[in-house]
Amino acid sequence: MNYLLILLIFIYVALMLIVGYVAWKRTNSKEDYLVAGRQTNSYIMALSYGATFISTSAIVGFGGLAGTNGLGILWLVFLNIAVGIFLAFAVFGKKTRKMGQYLNALTFPEFLSKRFNSKFIQYFSGLLIFCAMPIYAASVLIGAARFAETTINIDFNIAIIILAVLIGFYVIYGGIKGVMYTDALQGSIMFIGMLILLISIYWMLGGVTHAHQLLTNMAPLFPESSKITGATGWTTFPKTGSVFWWNLVTSIILGVGIGAIAQPQLAVRFMTVESNKELNRAILVGGIFIFVATFSAYIVGALSNVYFYQTSGQLAIQAAGGNVDKIIPTFINSAMPTWFTYIFLLTLLSAAMSTISTQFHVQGTSIAYDVYGSLKEHKQKYTLTVTRLGILIAIIIAVVLAYILPSNIVAQGTTIFFGICAAAFLPVYICALFWKRTTREGAIAGLISGTAISLFCLIFTHKKEAAGLGICKLLTGQTVLFSSMPWPYVDPMVIALPLSFIITIAVSLLTKNSTEDNEAIDQMFAEGDVE
Repeated sequence: MNYLLILLIFIYVALMLIVGYVAWKRTNSKEDYLVAGRQTNSYIMALSYGATFISTSAIVGFGGLAGTNGLGILWLVFLNIAVGIFLAFAVFGKKTRKMGQYLNALTFPEFLSKRFNSKFIQYFSGLLIFCAMPIYAASVLIGAARFAETTINIDFNIAIIILAVLIGFYVIYGGIKGVMYTDALQGSIMFIGMLILLISIYWMLGGVTHAHQLLTNMAPLFPESSKITGATGWTTFPKTGSVFWWNLVTSIILGVGIGAIAQPQLAVRFMTVESNKELNRAILVGGIFIFVATFSAYIVGALSNVYFYQTSGQLAIQAAGGNVDKIIPTFINSAMPTWFTYIFLLTLLSAAMSTISTQFHVQGTSIAYDVYGSLKEHKQKYTLTVTRLGILIAIIIAVVLAYILPSNIVAQGTTIFFGICAAAFLPVYICALFWKRTTREGAIAGLISGTAISLFCLIFTHKKEAAGLGICKLLTGQTVLFSSMPWPYVDPMVIALPLSFIITIAVSLLTKNSTEDNEAIDQMFAEGDVE
């Protein structure tokens, strides 16, 4: 490493520690630690939400997938903005903020628990988040560590430890304020880095139109193995109903695009602002940030094929040694000047740290506050120290998983978590905000069924996970239960989400809330009405 890199890393780490210290000094209560005292301004909230949303999974994992799957993945950018920002902030965010403040809810599981007057929902949701999120956190850690390994030749195992220790410092001590303050700083770095990268690749390849025409002309070079499954090129959509189409549309575009709205770590952001005006102001900032970060990553991933073919006669996946997660890092190291490689290292560090810090915080609060702290015999014993211990456990689990998970896991780990969250939480979350008639029994049925069906599909029907786990093969002698098209390639969320909705609604219609519950619900909705 030369002096420039050492200087940049020193400044970056110093800023993170300073911001973490400021957050620690401003954290004086449980409400400060969990929802930032409900006083966060729109700029910090929007950048924190966006930086949490856009991790190394989006840049390295999904950017790499754009290199192998093509520009059809740009539909995910549309859903990220339309659903993940506009619908989330303008519709879900306002109701969540108002109702969450009325209920005095400090976490997403507690919000659902108090809405339906069910401690079981809080326990179950907390356990689900704590058990399911580690694969997502580990995926993000891997993405950042792989880039550090490729860029500055630091050992992958050492990079994992350094990242975990640094992030752990300001999350454990600063709480959600430490997370959001550093997110805002990291989000600013990410925005600049991704914008420079987007402009650079178009400049290298002769402009927007010329670059895309070159990529279009490379269609005959698309791998035969992908063409057999329905791919048609990097700038065209795959054949409708083909294996390639089902993987792209259901797992990547819908799985992440829709799943984002039910992410616990994102939903809690709505409860950190003081008013709906802050949410309105945040829409523009968040929308622009998400567009630049995701659009840039996917365009660069796809167009890297043109660059590598012109310079080495290889496709991007060949230049990356067959590892999708190395396409973006390999392009940066090959095509960009050294100074930008270092800037982009900070960009990826920011993307990783902003997301992982929130993941660690949510995991820690889920197990410490929503599970341990809400148990009657432990309620009086709950302190912030317990939450900090929960965060430490979450960090250790993520580090262990980062060492044992296979390659090419970054994007897959993200889609698995997003899919489970969508199936388990989205029906209950929507009904909690917009349908008074939803009963406690209906919410519990939807939560359990969404989780159970998702896990069943991951183990027995979706080929990518079922083949890797081997449980279906062990029990039935088949890789998947249903081998006829399209079932082995339909993402679990596409099956589990509508079934969970149907079960939530059906059970609610078959059961009734008590008179006392109905009066409380009427008051919640009156307080939760958006101005």
